[in-house]
Amino acid sequence: MASFRQRGGKWQARVLRDGYPDQAKTFESRADAERWARAVESSIDKGQFVDINEAQRTTLGDVIARYVTEVTPSMKSAEADTIRLNALKRRPIAAWSMANLSAARIAAFRDERLKQVSAGTVIRELAYLSAIINHARREWGINVPNPVQMVRKPSSPPARARVLSDEEISKLLHALEPTGRRSHWTKPAVQLALATAMRRGELLSLRWEHVDLLARTAFLPDTKNGDSRTVPLSSSAVKILMELPRHIGGFVIPVTAFTLDAAFKRGLARAGLDDLRFHDLRRTAITRMAVKLPNVIELAAVSGHKSLMVLKRYYRPTAMELAQKLG
Repeated sequence: MASFRQRGGKWQARVLRDGYPDQAKTFESRADAERWARAVESSIDKGQFVDINEAQRTTLGDVIARYVTEVTPSMKSAEADTIRLNALKRRPIAAWSMANLSAARIAAFRDERLKQVSAGTVIRELAYLSAIINHARREWGINVPNPVQMVRKPSSPPARARVLSDEEISKLLHALEPTGRRSHWTKPAVQLALATAMRRGELLSLRWEHVDLLARTAFLPDTKNGDSRTVPLSSSAVKILMELPRHIGGFVIPVTAFTLDAAFKRGLARAGLDDLRFHDLRRTAITRMAVKLPNVIELAAVSGHKSLMVLKRYYRPTAMELAQKLG
């Protein structure tokens, strides 16, 4: 049954029912308190009651912080995800309680972010929020609907088609020459990416114990899609590897993703290359390999793609190249 008491000029309603957690809420008037109590009792009677006390006490920022501590460390992209989620935690929307995190507030967050970053970034941030909220609902007793699922996502940007020309590759490699205080790992990382079509994460996780220069293979125990893969090494890839010093840590490229990314961007600026990302090296490599490996099954075996539709987005031959093949 419900009880009411006046405290500090306001009315507190409390609903006590066997088998259910106590529910209490404070209102400006007794009439509002009574209406709320009747609604709670009615939902209990109908078997529709959902306890949102935890959701009222917990902010989105609290949930993100817990997710970063308990969930993110087990993910492959833990380092990058932690930085992104900590940045998300500092945004105004993180101050709202989970109970008051409405679709309208998520939509306002979306619209504000679209003024600051690309649609692709906003789509990823909404996906982060949705995954975190769903986890909190399943695992942490945050009994609220997921408002992100009710919000329209921005239109996905067109798939990137950037492929480097021979001249651009030459400029980039020259700009990455390890002179002065420049890292001597950035240039070979770029060279290996172009020679093997490996992803940045795969390159940075590659260990010498998994490289067989005689068999010309590099074994990747854990790739993006969850499977292991053995990458065939071209003669140019073998030459690059043979010239690399062996680091005591056992990694072929012993730097972090952020260190490599920062050095790569500085090299792009020196080379005067715009709109280029490290992942574009993989697309360039696959496009070049397709000339030597016209069988798409063989090409997929090298690149590690499970879906030929995804592989199609990476293989970007020009109309002139196709015309030459037609004869």
